Amino acid sequence: MRFILCFLAALASTPAAAERLTLERIHADPALAGPGMRNLKVSPDGARVTFLRGRPDNQFQLDLWEFNLRDKSAHLLLDSKVLVPREVISSEEKARRERERTSSLNGILSYSWSPDGKQLLVPLAGNLYLVDVANPQAARLVASGDVLDPKISPRGRYLSFVRKQNLFVIDLQSGQERQLTSDGAGTIHNAEAEFVAQEEMGQRTGYYWAPDDSAIAYKRYDEAAVPVVRRFEIFADRTDVVEQRYPAAGDPNVLVQLLIVSPQTGERRQVALGAEEDIYLVRADWSASGKALLYQRQSRDQKRLELVSVDAATLAQRTLITETSPTWVSVHDDLRFLKGREAFIWSSERSGRNHLYLYDLEGRLLRTLSSGAWGIDNVLAVDEKAGRVFVASNREAVIDKQVYALALDGSTAERPRRVTQGDGWHDAAFARNGEVFVDTFSDPDTPPQVSIRDPDGALLGWLEHNELTANHPYGKYAANHLKTEYGTLKAEDGQTLHYSLLKPAGFKASKRYPVFLSTYGGPHAQHVARRWGNYFDQYMAQQGYLVFRLDNRGSARRERAFTDAIYRNLGAAEVADQLVGIDWLARQGFVDAKRIGVFGWSYGGFMTLRLLAAASDKIAMGVSVAPVTDWALYDTHYTEQFMGTPKDNAAGYQSAGVYAHLDGLRSPLLLVHGMADDNVLFTNTTRMIDALVNRGVQFDLMTYPGAKHGISSRAGQRHVYATIEAFFKRNIGEAAR
Repeated sequence: MRFILCFLAALASTPAAAERLTLERIHADPALAGPGMRNLKVSPDGARVTFLRGRPDNQFQLDLWEFNLRDKSAHLLLDSKVLVPREVISSEEKARRERERTSSLNGILSYSWSPDGKQLLVPLAGNLYLVDVANPQAARLVASGDVLDPKISPRGRYLSFVRKQNLFVIDLQSGQERQLTSDGAGTIHNAEAEFVAQEEMGQRTGYYWAPDDSAIAYKRYDEAAVPVVRRFEIFADRTDVVEQRYPAAGDPNVLVQLLIVSPQTGERRQVALGAEEDIYLVRADWSASGKALLYQRQSRDQKRLELVSVDAATLAQRTLITETSPTWVSVHDDLRFLKGREAFIWSSERSGRNHLYLYDLEGRLLRTLSSGAWGIDNVLAVDEKAGRVFVASNREAVIDKQVYALALDGSTAERPRRVTQGDGWHDAAFARNGEVFVDTFSDPDTPPQVSIRDPDGALLGWLEHNELTANHPYGKYAANHLKTEYGTLKAEDGQTLHYSLLKPAGFKASKRYPVFLSTYGGPHAQHVARRWGNYFDQYMAQQGYLVFRLDNRGSARRERAFTDAIYRNLGAAEVADQLVGIDWLARQGFVDAKRIGVFGWSYGGFMTLRLLAAASDKIAMGVSVAPVTDWALYDTHYTEQFMGTPKDNAAGYQSAGVYAHLDGLRSPLLLVHGMADDNVLFTNTTRMIDALVNRGVQFDLMTYPGAKHGISSRAGQRHVYATIEAFFKRNIGEAAR
């Protein structure tokens, strides 16, 4: 950090070398963050780290690289353009990428290691390649035909994948391909996760290998009962009518089943999921021995989550754990089976904060692994040999993310040992045994730095030091880089609200500045974090705006008292908290209280509309991108988690939606939406347009032909942010005074 501060000071003394950010540069190559790395993995033998990296001339075209831990060398392992010169992506893969927020990327987006660490499985453009690490140039095509979700089985005998809604395996010993299901077609899907499972439950797969390769558990679902939504995807030169089975709040969901199939014989057996059919099958996994299949069954109202154990031989079942909540039970990925003992790790928010517990396979609680006035984000790895479990948490600072080690004997439950040291944001990728990890660290002044660490946090070597020198892509802008200030305010109920503030270039306390208030405000997200990468915030501050963010109640990585405040009335607590921030801003001597503008995307777009409707006397203007305007239009799992159904909470839906509050919207508004959005449907905006027109409210509108929820094309990103800036400048910028 000292080096970076000295470097910034040195650049500041040479104004000729300093430049300010431009929108064109933010959305150009190479990436301003420096050489980025995605999908970092330590090989099973611990000899190398593999990762995906964009090209200097196209940061969105990803190739596969490796870093050899023995000789500390990095080199390109697989060139995506050599493997597939012209990439053609199926509609199914496009939809999958939209769910995973990777629709702007091309090339190699995922890969997996063979158990022995000698081969890599690489999907690309619907094909499946097996790559010998010792001879990567001889990548072998092993399957084709719009292959989805490929895996190497735990012991390495099989490859598995989904093709045309059916599950397939290839026996690597004989080379024989076997189709394990045959009824996948139309509304029947095998070994896939349904729309809401992908979009809202973080479910990236629909099938699960037994650890000894003997069986595969898979999800089978029928979406016949899900209503068909006919929506228009409007492109520049055509309009496509898409019939999408979209379960809006209160609608029927898919009918789901769980089956077990033998990869060798194709024999299938069905696992009974209980008398209630209207459920969510949110997770499934196998015990370490493979003798039991465990699945997680969530009630439709999401107030109950059960962990159920199934005897793999007899299919006899017993419920091991039942989690309940008067609001909702969160879904997690923290189930870990211990190989050295008949036990597993489980996370729960039953105490009001997310903590870890150790159970035996009979469902008996053995001990609490973490406790206190803090919570974990997720489990990263388990080192049974050393008796430790590694977790991510914001234990010491809500705005930070650190790695901690907990003892499996429970002795460190209240005082875990912090492994990562630099204050800021650490994303960690551990080896399977927890004996080494890759640490990606950043803070608002430090671009992502990637290092190899031992389990105590000691530096073993740099994978990408990414020093902010004059030759760094951000180097010429570093002298004008503005410092982020952090602070806290109090919500109406006394809860602590965290905010960040960027002061404009050339800030003078005696001057009054306009405010660019950036909001998201929704569950499952944190908007105020001590990490790198808010380039548009930097850009707006360099244009003379105070840039303000605040995480209201309901935001992620907090205790349940904080998140539960939004239950059954989305928007109420969130708007109240944002107004606390706006009122605080108005009291600052350096703020022009008549020039506060708000911008938000998705849930933030909803928040923008609700804020303008609630406080146009305090907010001078707003930009709402891809907003939800009526929660009855959004999908079942997300919306019902917080709102219940429209039938059982009619008053809540009316209050949470935008339309009941529109009479208060008097400030200038820019409404923006992609015209092929299949997440927050374009209908949200067309209905909003109609409501504003009927009220005689003037507003500005920008729509993007063919654009999905993220308006993610390079040209689209440049244009939408230029449009946002222009609207701010016209309404509250210096020229508007």
